[in-house]
Amino acid sequence: MVKTITIKDDVYNKLKTQKRKNESFSDLFERLVEQALYGGNDALKNLKGSIEYDKKEKENILAEMASKRSERRF
Repeated sequence: MVKTITIKDDVYNKLKTQKRKNESFSDLFERLVEQALYGGNDALKNLKGSIEYDKKEKENILAEMASKRSERRF
């Protein structure tokens, strides 16, 4: 079933900037709704690059992650 909706021009332009190449508006709406409901992988992708660490902080974080991965948990 197809539905027609009316949106303001500024909302349309904002949505258009979020639309991926070869993605329909229906696909865009579905992706945005799923992201809002379930968090989806896009939420994590959007965070990429939003936090910056200096070299020492990165090394400490990576070392801690490696340590935690090697732990055995029961």
